[in-house]
Amino acid sequence: QVQLVESGGGLVQTGDSLSLSCTTTGVRFSTLAMGWFRQIPGKDREFVAAISWSGGLTSYADSVKGRFTISRDNAKNAVWLQMNSLKPDDAACYYCAAHLDYSTIRLGRVTYWGQGTQVTVSS
Repeated sequence: QVQLVESGGGLVQTGDSLSLSCTTTGVRFSTLAMGWFRQIPGKDREFVAAISWSGGLTSYADSVKGRFTISRDNAKNAVWLQMNSLKPDDAACYYCAAHLDYSTIRLGRVTYWGQGTQVTVSS
């Protein structure tokens, strides 16, 4: 059974940093592109960041570019999202995602989803 488990969410203040992590089981992690998406109630889930299977390619939503960093460790079956300079607009439920194709994961073409972790940013 494939599982993606996120952790690291919480309540922070504007300008603070937070690191989310996602660990996977039941899947060959090193073959998968990984991504992070976020969603607030009543809105579509939106792309945040993606990383290729090797870690050599990364991409970000314009809204987080320069503030967020995605990284992975294939030996640990884990991917992280380092979030700096957080803003109230960053508050959302963050989801880890996995897909075979890095070029399409940012389009929401995702094979596996995590259950989400909540990030709240107070102003």
